[in-house]
Amino acid sequence: MSRVVVVTGASGGVGRAVVREIAGPGVAIGLLARGRAGLEAAAAEVESAGGTALVLPTDVADAAQVDSAAARVEDELGPIDTWINVAFSSVFAPFTQVTAEEFARATSVTYLGFVHGTKAALDRMVPRDRGTIVQVGSALAYRGIPLQSAYCGAKHAMVGFTESLRTELMHDGSNVHVTMVHLPGVNTPQFSWVLSKLPRHPQPVPPIYQPEVAARAIVTAANDPRRREYYVGSSTVATVMGGKLAGGLLDRYLALTGFDSQQTGERTSPDRPANLFEPVDDDHDVGAHGEFDSQAQPTSWQARFTSSPWLVAGVVNLAALAVAGSKMVWGDRAAFAKAVTWRR
Repeated sequence: MSRVVVVTGASGGVGRAVVREIAGPGVAIGLLARGRAGLEAAAAEVESAGGTALVLPTDVADAAQVDSAAARVEDELGPIDTWINVAFSSVFAPFTQVTAEEFARATSVTYLGFVHGTKAALDRMVPRDRGTIVQVGSALAYRGIPLQSAYCGAKHAMVGFTESLRTELMHDGSNVHVTMVHLPGVNTPQFSWVLSKLPRHPQPVPPIYQPEVAARAIVTAANDPRRREYYVGSSTVATVMGGKLAGGLLDRYLALTGFDSQQTGERTSPDRPANLFEPVDDDHDVGAHGEFDSQAQPTSWQARFTSSPWLVAGVVNLAALAVAGSKMVWGDRAAFAKAVTWRR
């Protein structure tokens, strides 16, 4: 019997890397995204790895489309064992420059897309009393940063939604499990196709990791969903824990550094595509990687311990917090000193 997995956002970036990581003999994958070329290329990779693929062009912001895709998966591949929510879109811009329509669309994809996927999965998993849902989150689900208000707001909402859902499943004694995986800055095509109003080309907040680092952690979570959440990368640990321990200090530090750290020195091209309302990989495949291969790390020492017992993982995360915190202090001592002494 095949393991049946659904991946949203499967055509590119982290979703595409997850598809590659999980594909293999005995695995059937429902591939959800809008871009047909990317979906077809992902399907070819699944089949080359010995698995079975079902291409399902879907806008996750549309609940009816998501439910229809889930029904096709079960009709053609079998009962869904694992549903992995990855798909998102966003806007790089100060909030005052984001239109109401843009903000609503980003929220519909990045937050409601997870709600729709989760509902479609639960409608089928709960009656069987088995299944796993993996929510792919971000360090920014716990710490808002400048220029990404739509994305940060949606990821924060996803965490609250998932926590509510988890307690309901626990109350019912359900054997359906839901977990979250929170990611650092990742080298994906989003920085070339997300709607940007910035003067310079957007980039992930360093340190940057390759999408395979994220994919390995997501597949680990899918195989061991009883853990509440997973953090990937020392920068994620530092961002989440730093926000809890010193939120005001981070406010000031990000006000000083957050604009420049999210932009390269290259001016934004007037021909830059944007995938907020329409896919940009409908006629060509962009794959999993973005433009930052030369800067991206292929491994994370912290992420290697994501599946360790909680005590080991806790010690590792404390070490990661110390390492990342020291890098922040020594990496930009002037900004850190100014943040500490900032008075308004």
